[in-house]
Amino acid sequence: MLNPQTLRRNRHWLNPGRAMRRRKFLRGFCALAAVLGVYPVGVLSFTWSHVSRSDFQGGRNGPLDAYRHALASATVAHTLGEWAVRGVTTLSESQGRDSNRMDIHNNRIGAKIGARAGAFREIEPAVRQAVLNGRVHASDLDQITWLPKDQWRDGRLW
Repeated sequence: MLNPQTLRRNRHWLNPGRAMRRRKFLRGFCALAAVLGVYPVGVLSFTWSHVSRSDFQGGRNGPLDAYRHALASATVAHTLGEWAVRGVTTLSESQGRDSNRMDIHNNRIGAKIGARAGAFREIEPAVRQAVLNGRVHASDLDQITWLPKDQWRDGRLW
């Protein structure tokens, strides 16, 4: 006679469909985790490969910083949607400093560029042109902005 505890522990043997659903769920979960881990690496790699070759100055708070934010946001908006950029921006740019306001502004513009791009290859040239058309403390909601030169910090990596 079978013990009830033994039956509970080994019930997957009695219901093979449940075990298959569990394996299918775990495979899907692992695939999703892999995609969620690989996606940010891809976005950052694409963005940093362009930033490292850029001739923009002002690695922090200047045109290069604006370029980095707009390019990453355009990439995310093109591949996932503007909603993803809004979510990431809300989580990462909430301190209320001038640099945060600048980043929020440029992320929004980058998201618009990415959402409007017909093909992925159009993103970087459009972002580059938007930065070339940008200026210090731009008041236009559709113009890339950065802080005055005395507030820039040099460096390509941050």
